[in-house]
Formats: sequence, C-alpha cells, structure tokens
Amino acid sequence: MKQTPGTPRKIFTILNVIAVIVGIVIGIGIFRLPPIVAQNASSGWEFILFWVAGGGLSILGALCYAELATSHPDAGGEYHFLKKAYGPALSFLFSWGRMTVIQTGSIALAGFILGDYASSFLELGPYSSSVYAAVAVVVLTALNIWGTRPSKRAQNAMAGVVVSMLLLLGLLGVTIGTPLPEASSGGTASGDGSAGLAMIFVLLTYGGWNEAAYLSGELRNVRRNMVKVLVTGILLITALYVLINLAYLQVLGLDGLRAADTVGIALADQVLGTGSGYFVGAIIILAALSTANATIITGARTNYALGRDFAPLGILGIWNRPTDTPRNALLVQGGIALLLVLLGAFTEEAVSTMVDYTAPVFWFFLMVTTLSLFVFRYRGDPPSPPYRVPGYPVTPVLFAATCAYLLWSSLTVTGYGALYGAGILLLGIPVYWWVRR
Repeated sequence: MKQTPGTPRKIFTILNVIAVIVGIVIGIGIFRLPPIVAQNASSGWEFILFWVAGGGLSILGALCYAELATSHPDAGGEYHFLKKAYGPALSFLFSWGRMTVIQTGSIALAGFILGDYASSFLELGPYSSSVYAAVAVVVLTALNIWGTRPSKRAQNAMAGVVVSMLLLLGLLGVTIGTPLPEASSGGTASGDGSAGLAMIFVLLTYGGWNEAAYLSGELRNVRRNMVKVLVTGILLITALYVLINLAYLQVLGLDGLRAADTVGIALADQVLGTGSGYFVGAIIILAALSTANATIITGARTNYALGRDFAPLGILGIWNRPTDTPRNALLVQGGIALLLVLLGAFTEEAVSTMVDYTAPVFWFFLMVTTLSLFVFRYRGDPPSPPYRVPGYPVTPVLFAATCAYLLWSSLTVTGYGALYGAGILLLGIPVYWWVRR
C-alpha cells in the first residue's frame, strides 16, 4: 500500500492523553520500589510524605512542560522545544538518544517485565522472558501501524483496567486489610536512611509524564487542554500511589515493608486470600503492556520529527494520513527495541540493565528541556504565551535542580548499562555531522 504523506491531525482527546500518561508512568515500580523507599524512611508518615513529594515535584515539571507545549505544540515534543531553544545539534542528539536509548530501552524494559511475570504463568524455555518481550514489541508495533485510533482505544482500555485494579487493591488494603503478625511490632525505625536516595526511587516510579508533550501536535484545543492533561494525570497517579502505599503500611507495617520482596503479592494475599498472587501478576502484565504501547505511541513521534527536519533521514518523516501514523518511524523504533531485547536476553539482569541504560540520558534531557523555558522567556518567544508557569522562575529552577540531582545519582549508582547508554548517545555526534553534510 502506497503511503500518503501528510501531517498529524487533532485526534487525541484529554482522556486519550491522560491514558497515555497513566500507561507510561504506572508500571512495575509501584510493586518493586516501595520497600527501598521504606528502608530510607524513619516513620510511616515520612514514607507517605515521600510519595506525596514525588507527585508535587512531578507537578512542578508538568507546569513547566505545559507552558512549553502550549506555546510550541508539535508532534516532536521535547525535540521541537530543544531545536527552537538551542538549535539543531542538541535536538538531533536528543532525538537520537530517544530512538536508540530512552524510548527503545523503555519499550524493551516493559517487555522484559511482562516476560518475567508471564513466564510464571507459562514458561517458554531458557529465554522465556525475552520471547515474551519480543512478541509484545512486534504485536504492539503492528497495532500502532494499523492505526492511531485502534492503538489509543487499546490504551484507554488497558489504562482503565490497571487503574481500576490498583484502586480496588488499595481500597481493600486500607479498609479491610489486617496487619500481619510480624507487622504488629511497631517497627524500629533507625533513622539512618537517606531522603535523597528515597526520592530517587520515588521519582523513578513517577517517570514518564513528560511524554504528553509528544501528543501536543495531535491534542484537540492544546492551548487549553495541555495543562488539564498533565495536572489531572499526575494527580490521579499520585492519589493511586499514596493509596496503595497506605495499604502496604496497613498490612505489612513499616518494618515488614522494609523486608518485603514481593509487596504486591503480600498485600493481595492478605485482602483477597492466599494464592492471589496471580491477581498481582495479571495487573503487572497489563501495566507492562500499557506502558509499552504508550511508549511506542510517543516514541515514534520523535523519530517522525527527526525525519521531517533532516532530509537524509526523510524516510522517517512520512506521515501516513489514512491511519494517522508515522509508519516508518514505528518500524525503525520496533527494530531497535527488538535488538535491545536480543541483547538483554544474554545479560543476567535484563530489567536492571535496561534501567541503567536509560536513566542518565533521560534525566539529562529532562533537565535541559526544562531550562529551555528560560531561553524562550528571554527571547520573548512567543510574546504572549497562552499559559505561563506559576511561580516562575522558582518553579523551573526547583525542577531543573531535581533533574540534575537525579542525573548525578543515576550515574553514580548504576552499573555498566549507564555507560553503554551514554556511549550510544555520543555516537549520535558523528551521525549528526554526516546528516548535516
């Protein structure tokens, strides 16, 4: 079928974009990271305060992004902001990083998480997780090539089910959950934990809300709706995170939570009966599918913008109008994600390797994008922004400082995966020189 060149149309509603944000943010983190956060909390209230603070810091970033997205709406999202603020070199490097590290690594990560839990239902051999991950990448990429409308409908459904299941689990835990015997000791808070370390893992769990910027070129009434999308999405996620962590505290206590390996299963066993770990497994598998699909939707938009702006990569910049998809950008993204799945199959800890691979690059560009707000304000571009971030310049300074701290932390606590990610990013420099020539 011959592709029809075109441009993105305004087909995303507020609900569609919120579903994408929820799908990207809510994943395995809420079932794995609370024990680490608890180990760095001196009391149950401080533990909950960390999660509230994570939501608050994310809203600071969302307010900054709302001004950027409403003033400069484009399918390229952050790529477009960086290009207008700093020029083509940095924006190209960012897009290269998303195509080879951030988005494709995140897709592979979601695939491996799905594979780990799906293998507990049906083992497919020594490379079972990798097989499931590869199948997920192929199927979801095909869904998006089929069309943006079916992919966003699937996203709405998956995000809705995940939110409903988490809400049910959290409400049951808070209302009828009874403390386990080992949770009744009252806890012996040592006070030796690090609030900074706790916030690293909290904000890692909140990561991904910025992906809404990539749908600014397709969101209806973007100048009015982008703020609603970002703030509503983060408030919903914060409420769910606080609720589920209150349920963890109710059932396990702070000491029990610190020592727990599978907090989700422990909570489900207590409120739904022993052996209900399959319920948690189903939530995680669906959350991983939702995360992968949402990441595929937004990641391909950057590749499209790259091909649109650089002629040697023009094959990526074709927008298929009948299906409202950047088909070639999706195919390239899917191919790279499959390659990362293949490489991950031969590492001992594929999930942690993918986290290490993506984190430093992600936080660096989130910081630089936030700082672009100062560039636009200095230039007066646009002269009258349709939305201005409240508390300027304190709001963007606080969020940029948070990103800088998380960048430093991700470089110091991660393994070789971080070096691989940084190395692949730097390979984009000679590629840029070649493209410019």
